[in-house]
Parts: sequence; structure tokens; C-alpha cells
Amino acid sequence: MTGRKRALLVALVGALSALLPALALSGFTVDDALITARYAHHLARGLGYRFNAAGPVTDGVTPLGWALVLAPFASGGPLAALAAAKALGVLAWTLAAGALALAVDRTSGRRARFAALLLLPASAPLGAWSAAGMETGVVAALGALAVALPALGRALAGAACAGVAAALRPELLPFALVVALSTQAAPRRERDREGGEAPPRPARPAWGRGLAALALAGLPFVAVAAARLAIFGRAAPLAALAKAPDAALGARYALACFLLTGPAALVAPLAWRALPAWPRGLLAAVAVHFLAVAAAGGDWMPLSRLVVPALPAVVLAAAHVASVADARATALRIALALAGELFVMVRVGPTAARVGGERLRVVEELRGALAGAEVVAALDIGWLGAATGATLVDLAGVTDPAIAALPGGHTTKRIPGALLDARKVDALVLLLTEGQALASPWTASRFARGVEQHVARLPGAGEAFAPVAVSGVPHLRYVVLRRTGDAGDGAAPR
Repeated sequence: MTGRKRALLVALVGALSALLPALALSGFTVDDALITARYAHHLARGLGYRFNAAGPVTDGVTPLGWALVLAPFASGGPLAALAAAKALGVLAWTLAAGALALAVDRTSGRRARFAALLLLPASAPLGAWSAAGMETGVVAALGALAVALPALGRALAGAACAGVAAALRPELLPFALVVALSTQAAPRRERDREGGEAPPRPARPAWGRGLAALALAGLPFVAVAAARLAIFGRAAPLAALAKAPDAALGARYALACFLLTGPAALVAPLAWRALPAWPRGLLAAVAVHFLAVAAAGGDWMPLSRLVVPALPAVVLAAAHVASVADARATALRIALALAGELFVMVRVGPTAARVGGERLRVVEELRGALAGAEVVAALDIGWLGAATGATLVDLAGVTDPAIAALPGGHTTKRIPGALLDARKVDALVLLLTEGQALASPWTASRFARGVEQHVARLPGAGEAFAPVAVSGVPHLRYVVLRRTGDAGDGAAPR
């Protein structure tokens, strides 16, 4: 088999290893994906960068620019933008996984290196998040290229990919900088006199190339922060204000991700001394990213979203470890890593694959109950943006600077009663605790999050709003409440 055909075969194996779980979990999504989709829809309509068509320009999308990417596909509405985002994520991650497999192939001549590729098809986080409709699939692809391209002789291109990833996801900046520094120790390939490729040799450190790599990795982040400061008056994303970091939660989140997403394959203290500088840099980048995620306070979304962009580096580092370690130790490490991944795939995967369909069912069930509403207040505003064109009051503050600044986390904001009147809210949408029915009076119901419970207990809420509908999805029991003047006879829905 010629070198080109072999490379094509290896890339195909890597691409399929990424594509198959992405297709299996393609039904996964999260509510925040539809927030970006609504921004994109308003851009497509020529209304500007707004969550509400008649509202102010707000910084409600952490990956600044992602809504602009989706705008050409969003004229049909938020659901059309979501479909495009899902397709783009899967396509980008599939292609990048092919490049990652080529980088794994270049680690050594030992067959054990390919064991690291088993981490790709077994990873529910990589598969689900590539298809979720968030920016995560594209960022995971950039994370893969950031570590694969230096291994293929394109160090500066890898640093640039790391920089774009950090611009989209701010918590990736430490990872990007460590990868950029490490690329200077990656193998370099040189052309021989006949025009072919010579065997790889370690790159010689060069201050100029090192500074260029750091600039490529860091400047996109700085540019986005500067743009935010100029446009919104704040360099950090609005989500950073709405969702204050919790160090204890972040530490638990990072530890759980470490155990369940594959980094167990990198626990190889005896092999550390035998590793060249480049794979040591990969290990350092992964470690730094987990620390950054812990410092950021973790995440409320399922399937380890914040660590997904670093998982391709885990795969490549695992291949390097397998290239120098004893075969039995490699088998044990890969088995431990796969155990965590397969646990998540089996335990969470089937549920995750149903999420998108269930959200669409809620949209269709409650669209009629929301008809005629002009201002709707809710915590989960993504699906609402697909169900109604009304102005939405974001009780989490993710798209609303005034609410973001209120005390509490994004699910526990202390919403003042006067705010609902000041915003002229004529409908509320609150989520019942799973397994709980709507009580009578409705204010005695148990709601899922603190801010919803708080709003239900506001003085006069029971008289001002009456329930008109409850969604039928068992764990997504949303209650639609309308101002009593608009709620008919105010009878509770069955």
C-alpha cells in the first residue's frame, strides 16, 4: 500500500470513529443552542445582534461571532439555524478527527499507538456535543487541529487553531498558550532534494517561532475581549456575570470529567521520563485545561461540555504514552479510560439522544398557549424563542445585563416583583420539579429551580397569573401562566 493510500485509510478510520457516535447521538441538544439560533435569526432578518427583535443589542452568546456564522442559514427561524449548527459541528469534528488519526499514526511505529483511537467512538461527550448545535463541535475540531497540525509539521497553523478556539471559548486560553509553546518541540518534516519527505526530526527551539506561536494563540482572545469592551462595555462575556464561578462546584466537575472522559489513559508516571518534549507539552496542556475548568466553576450542562475541546489532545497524548510504555500497562490504561467513557455512553447516551425531540415536542405543545403573549418571562428561553416571537425576559440573565447583575446564580436570581410589572410581563413559563404535578393553588407547586420557586412566591403572583397549559413531556413539565385578564376563566389545566 502506498503512503498516500495508507494515510487516506488512517484518516478515514479517524473520521468514521468520530462520525458514527455523532450520528447515534445527533438528537442531543441544549436550550442554550436555541438562544444563539434566535440571535442568528434576527441577524438574518436584518434586525441586528439582538435576542429580542425589539430589544437592545446584548452580549448573550459567549462565542462572539458564532451567531454570524449561522445567520446565512437562519432566515427560516431559530430551528433552521439550529439544524445548520448541528450539521456544521458534525462536519467540522469529523474532518478534524481524520487529521487527528494521522497525527496518531505519526507518533511512532508501534501498533499500540492506535489503541488511543478507541477513545473516539466510545466518547459520548465528543459525539453528542459535536451534534448539539452549540459551537462545541467546531471548537472540538479546532482543538483537534491545534494538536494534530504540529504533529504533521504545521506548528504555526496548529497554534492559530488553538487561538481561534480560545477566542470562541475563553476558558481555553491557558490550553491554547501551552499548546502553542509546546508546538516548538513537535516534529518537523523537511523536503529532501528529490522533493519527497524526510523522516521527522525534533524542531530546534526558535525565539521567533515561539513568539509567533504565542501571538497566534493569544491575540484572537485579546481581539474578542477588545471587541466586547467596545460594543458592550465589558471585556468578559455576559455569561460570566450571570453565572458566577463556584470553586467547589468547579473542582467536583473537573474531577468527574477526568474520571469519565478518557484522561485516565494519561496516568503514566513511569512513562513520563521516556516521553519527548512535544507529548509532555500535550499532557501539560490537558492538565492546565482541567485546572482552568475547575477555576471557571464547572458547568451546569451535561456530558462534560467544557472539557470536550481538550479531549483530542488526550487521544494524541495517549498514543504517545502507548508508544513508550509497556504493552500491558497501555492495555490497562486504555481499559480504565474506556470504562469511564462506556459508562457514560450506556448510562447517559440513550437519554441524550432523545433530548432534541423532546424539546421540539414542548415547542409544539405550548405554542398555542403562548399565542398572543407579548412579553414572556422564563428561565429556559431557548426553546421559547422557537415557540413564540414575543419579547422574552431572561430570568437567568444570560441575555439580559440588568438581570445578570442581580444577586444569585443563573438559576437562583432574586427577581424583584416590580421587575415583572416594569417589563410588562403578561406570561410566565416555569418548570415543575420532575415527578411533581401542578398544585392548587399553583403557587404551592414545587418548581425545579430557585428562581422559579422565588417568582412563584412573589406577593400577588397567584392573583396576577393563572395556569393555562402544562407540557406533557414527563421531565419537562413546563407550566404556562398568563395574566388573569388574558387567561380565560383561570381554570387550571388538566
